[in-house]
Amino acid sequence: MAAQLEPSIILYDLACTKHVSFSPVVWRIRLMLNYKNIPYKTIFLEFPDIEPTLKNLGLVPGEASKYTVPAIQHVPTNTYIMDSLPIAQFLESTYPDPPLPLTSDLGREIETKGRGVLGKAIYSSVMPREVRILSPRSQEYFRRTREAALGHRLEDLLDGDNEERVWDGVSDAMGAIGELMRTHKADGPFVLGARPSYTDFFIAGSLQSIRVVDEGVFQRMIKYPGYGEIYEACLPYLERKD
Repeated sequence: MAAQLEPSIILYDLACTKHVSFSPVVWRIRLMLNYKNIPYKTIFLEFPDIEPTLKNLGLVPGEASKYTVPAIQHVPTNTYIMDSLPIAQFLESTYPDPPLPLTSDLGREIETKGRGVLGKAIYSSVMPREVRILSPRSQEYFRRTREAALGHRLEDLLDGDNEERVWDGVSDAMGAIGELMRTHKADGPFVLGARPSYTDFFIAGSLQSIRVVDEGVFQRMIKYPGYGEIYEACLPYLERKD
């Protein structure tokens, strides 16, 4: 058996009881690491441990930010970086082969619209189910912080027809975003055609996160055109989950 390469990257990820990655923002970086074949090691953190751990590493959030994963240590230079976009920019400049386009006009349009539309569906369907795959410590933290922002119980999002009304409200927009994903389908399975871009990892990471939390919500998402095709095209880079 070939010796395992020493990790170039230490990836700080969010822990869950399934012992696999499930954070959509961390998945964007994990997909990038897998695509570029960069050796890495994962350290999973519980929700209450993120801030003290990253603070001890010397990381400082921006003015409008907070301590959050993903965070990485670049082992060769002992560089620490937090947040998915700065990490992606660092990885692309440090490991340019194979290249991964980080921005495009089409990609920006998909990501901007996706945050607004997918955010509503994830908010209503995924967040109240996410608490079920957390450890007791993280459950308490997650429920306390989210319910304070909501002003009601997480489960209220699923009561009655609340969830269905949200999906009805975003359905047309989700279909339209899916069609944008297929703009270059004649050239290949990815958003820009034959090769992946960061936008593909934005999409596939979100879908993988949903799938870990709840298979039913994932199946509902990929019924829209475009979503399933992008997810399937990214499957080789979704294989490593820990």
